[in-house]
Amino acid sequence: MSLEPESLAPEQAEAAAPQAPARLLLVDDEPGLRTAVQAYLEDEGFQVTTAVDGEEGWAKAQELLPDLVISDVMMPRLDGYGLLRKLRDDERLGGTPVIFLTAKGMTADRIEGFQAGCDDYIPKPFDPDELVARVRNVVRRQERLLQEAARFADADIGQMAKQITEIRSLLATGNGKKQGPAVMHEFTPREASVLQLVAEGMMNKEIARRLETSIRNVEKYVSRLFTKTGTASRTELVRYALEHGLVE
Repeated sequence: MSLEPESLAPEQAEAAAPQAPARLLLVDDEPGLRTAVQAYLEDEGFQVTTAVDGEEGWAKAQELLPDLVISDVMMPRLDGYGLLRKLRDDERLGGTPVIFLTAKGMTADRIEGFQAGCDDYIPKPFDPDELVARVRNVVRRQERLLQEAARFADADIGQMAKQITEIRSLLATGNGKKQGPAVMHEFTPREASVLQLVAEGMMNKEIARRLETSIRNVEKYVSRLFTKTGTASRTELVRYALEHGLVE
């Protein structure tokens, strides 16, 4: 009897493969705290890159595309709120989770942080074990969101592709009337790109990967396309785009 391990199906092999450590970006202007937190998180299995303020954090975030940003609020040059705004406005980084790690611990400060769009708020001084637990919680929540999006995408993509093929067939045979542009549409270049990829049958996860942006941003662009075209579903959007010559 052979002692060679049985070969795994592709999906089993993918599940069995070791998962890469979450990439964290730690932004804090206190050298001692920055070094201590980095060492503690790395001991817990995370990959940690550091920055001394919001400006450096923003530059490194664009290079690293981290899974999570942990940022102080009060920093020179660019504070935590400024960094958060830059992240949320960026095509690729808009969906990145952010934890504020700061000495400002009043209720009003925490509310301001959450209203600004942070995912968690940890006042200093903090327990290192609590920090690790909160980091793991945010990372796992983000992973679940991505997995859920992928699951729905896999379920819908076959039906969506079939509907697009039927629409194209109707237009090609003349059973579906190609109207040409009825109104002027002011799409941004990114909206036009998303519309083309939707018309090609791609779901949000695939579009996000192709355009190197977040799923959250793709959802935002699709929502804008619904509004601008007066449609309410992806099928309606594709039909409208094909009928009016908005996509190839």
